[in-house]
Amino acid sequence: MNKIDARKKPCPKPVLMAREALEKEGLPLEILVDPGVPVLNVKRFLESRNLSVSVMEDGETATITCSPGDETSCEAVEPSNEYGLEDVVIVISSSIIGQSDAELGEVLIKSFLGTLVERTSAPTAIVLMNEGVKLALPDSSASESLRELEKKGCTVLVCGTCAKHFRIESSISVGTISNMFEITELMIGHSKTIVLG
Repeated sequence: MNKIDARKKPCPKPVLMAREALEKEGLPLEILVDPGVPVLNVKRFLESRNLSVSVMEDGETATITCSPGDETSCEAVEPSNEYGLEDVVIVISSSIIGQSDAELGEVLIKSFLGTLVERTSAPTAIVLMNEGVKLALPDSSASESLRELEKKGCTVLVCGTCAKHFRIESSISVGTISNMFEITELMIGHSKTIVLG
């Protein structure tokens, strides 16, 4: 039986680790996770793949075991059909997701960008506007994910007017400082734009 230890991993890492293990190693699979939300997330992911799932908890650790369901073999599970992002532009206008808790919002934006990195395909572009330009600063917890997305072919554009407003033009460490004409043309030229912030 293949085993992975996803304890103490931030969301959505346990789900991503389970997906990778299924695709590379196959079934049966045992996954150690922290109790609570990680159990629910990993269990729901596995069940969405038509797998038989059982959970045992001992207080500090939950053990999730999955085996073939009615239509699944013990071989490696085929990768899921991800929705392509090749024609998607994502506009981020805040350095956090949400407004009531800045610390939580920073964790969420980092998690969102980190999850994009784990996908097979990257979005066409990410546009940073308003306070979103602060994600391109070297001390931003999200800047490494933006660099990884660039390596995967994603264009990262940083609004020049916004960077100037916050007096951070010379500190931008990822992406290209751009202008509203280029940003507008990019957004109009692609089939889907997703706006966060």
